[in-house]
Amino acid sequence: MKTKISDRLHSLRDEMKKSGIAATIIPQADPHMSEYLAAHWQSRRWLSGFTGSAGDLVVTADKAYLWTDSRYFLQGAQQLEGTEIELMKDGLPSTPSIETFLTSTLKPGETVGINGMMFSSVSAESLRDNLAKHDITLVTDFDPIDNIWSDRPALPDAKIFVHDAKYAGLEAKEKIDNILAALPGLQASSQFISALDEIAWTLNIRSNDVTYNPVATSFLYIAPDGQSVLFVDDAKLTDEVKAYLSAQGVSTRPYDAIMDFLASLPSEARVLIEPGRTAEAVRTALGCRAVSGASPVAEMKACKNATQIAGIKDAMRRDGIALVHSFMEIERRVAANDGISELDVAEILRRNRSAQDLFFDESFGTIAGYEAHGAIVHYEADENSSSTLKPCGLLLVDSGAQYLDGTTDITRTIALGTPTADERRDFTLVMKGHIAMANMIFPEGTNGAQIDVIARQFLWKNGLSYLHGTGHGVGHFLNVHEGPQRVALNISRFPFKPGMLTSNEPGLYRTDVHGIRCENLVLCVPAMKTEFGQFYGFETVTMFPFDLSLFDTSIMTDEEIEWVNNYHTKVYDTLAPGLSGEALAWLKDKTSKLTR
Repeated sequence: MKTKISDRLHSLRDEMKKSGIAATIIPQADPHMSEYLAAHWQSRRWLSGFTGSAGDLVVTADKAYLWTDSRYFLQGAQQLEGTEIELMKDGLPSTPSIETFLTSTLKPGETVGINGMMFSSVSAESLRDNLAKHDITLVTDFDPIDNIWSDRPALPDAKIFVHDAKYAGLEAKEKIDNILAALPGLQASSQFISALDEIAWTLNIRSNDVTYNPVATSFLYIAPDGQSVLFVDDAKLTDEVKAYLSAQGVSTRPYDAIMDFLASLPSEARVLIEPGRTAEAVRTALGCRAVSGASPVAEMKACKNATQIAGIKDAMRRDGIALVHSFMEIERRVAANDGISELDVAEILRRNRSAQDLFFDESFGTIAGYEAHGAIVHYEADENSSSTLKPCGLLLVDSGAQYLDGTTDITRTIALGTPTADERRDFTLVMKGHIAMANMIFPEGTNGAQIDVIARQFLWKNGLSYLHGTGHGVGHFLNVHEGPQRVALNISRFPFKPGMLTSNEPGLYRTDVHGIRCENLVLCVPAMKTEFGQFYGFETVTMFPFDLSLFDTSIMTDEEIEWVNNYHTKVYDTLAPGLSGEALAWLKDKTSKLTR
């Protein structure tokens, strides 16, 4: 594999030399600015061998570097070992940004080449401006991948299907009308959408183009008077879907017709684009017709309606039942010392979830990290790395499912034997932050950065921390990561609103020792209204117990212990009607009262 990486980088440099390019950036991106990519757009993975979902490759005439964030520091170091690619730990004070690196490395008069369909308008503009200050040129039409990737996977061709309004809560036509009603306030009369999750939500369509994310590769132009157009390969459309789209006032055109269509719009057209989620090449094609602004779809999609909320809660109930059977089997097989591995854990979870009603797929690749592997935040076992579980140490399991009525995402850390005092203390410090966020009451207008500190405070008091965010938005039978809300240290301009589904997942990772993460999904709900305004809180909707053996009650308050007991009572009451026999007895034991 290392030889292949070298050969691929050599081919890329040949293309750079032909085009007079001194440096190029190969991002983890597609034309839709997606977090998770179809195989066709996994160019950075193919060139570098690094499989993380975040990270950009920079290649110069004689060097190569890969920037990735803290979730992938350990994984990146392992996968890049033996290649010429140097790992750049993004976010650390000692690591320059890509822009700073390029301006300090390249000479005035040299050129950086990128593919303008793989960079958002915002990132391309920032890069161009910073390079120009050092007399370095940016060109946005450098697209060498087809020339060097001879066996590149084809564009996704999975069929599209309709996500019934009995799950979605609204028909597509209603959503389009709501979007159009919001556009005049943004000085626009139409909207162009690249983001696949926003397209899927707007039109109530789903597909299987991206692993774990039920989206369809397409672009959407929303306009009044039935002039909306979905740009999608015809092979993906059944007669039923064509008739459905037509009934919703949406026509179709080929996927690759988008650039000509945009360029042909009348000069007086005012088309809303969200610069951070729209490719630079698209903005260039629109020219003066483009109106930059936040997509109204993001907030509409994030605030789940009553039908969706009911579905989410039912999906959580079924998911909890599947988890009971899964963790029972894991515990039984570990005790029997039958050689159960991290890969087996993922298979057990998928098997039990797939037996539940309305199951569609997993919502991401299961993270089953035993002992030291748990400290690799986005670890995913393979045949070479998969560890055998033993009746000792900690197992971190982060997993989820896509059901037609909801998306789940849960992390549990469990002790496979008698936990040590250090393990219990670490776990409890994480849980104190989890409980603090779950119990929060906050005023209208509060954003994720203000909430994030609440979850970290107990770790910080002990000189501990974690580098990932505390919470991300979750879609409804859509992407497990969605915006606009998030809980993280960096400032967010999007306040929490009722109906937003978000993860609550503080963690602690000790390299080569263990990882701990405790994750539930929570709904933002109204809490109270006083003379000081409207206040909100969180309703926990994930239903599965935490490992009672890992709590160190000596560092817990009475209120924290009460929260655990109340949560476990709710878990039991919710899941018990769907269980019997050994499974019911297991759940009863796992939700027994926590005492000092």
